[in-house]
Amino acid sequence: MRNKTSAAHCCFEGWSNVTVRRLADEIAYSQPVLYAHFGSREGILAAVAIEGFQEIGLAMEKARKRVKRGNTVESVAAAYLEFAASSPALYEVMFSLSLSVPFDEAATPPELRFAFSQFLELFQGQSAKPDVVAELFWASLHGIAELTRTKRFPPSRQKERVRALFERFTFGR
Repeated sequence: MRNKTSAAHCCFEGWSNVTVRRLADEIAYSQPVLYAHFGSREGILAAVAIEGFQEIGLAMEKARKRVKRGNTVESVAAAYLEFAASSPALYEVMFSLSLSVPFDEAATPPELRFAFSQFLELFQGQSAKPDVVAELFWASLHGIAELTRTKRFPPSRQKERVRALFERFTFGR
């Protein structure tokens, strides 16, 4: 979607309040054009979510490649949590809405595969089942992100949480 920023701006009152009409007004396209391109409101939200997975994947890839010596696990975790905190509306559409975007199937969009590959890369050669460890790591980060977003976890202890998560997922490296 060319104008994701405008689409995200449209959702500050919550994605449940976003209508195709309101979105069309926000991004200066007509409703028929949006329906022709995306098919439905869910199609629009799925496109926004898929773009969000590309963005979070790029943020994690950059964090992983930036570390020369040290802890890529901790760096990727911090990048993931920073993305979730700095783009709450986008993160919400990626994870909190019931969309028909397939995960871990042949039809999974490449953007989702790319994002997951950033987790998988961390655990290749570290476990007999790196995909399962990567899923657990992702689930842990998602839990931290959601509990922080909903103010169940104080943001002031985020670095401690990331460090503790690192210690659990580094297998004594």
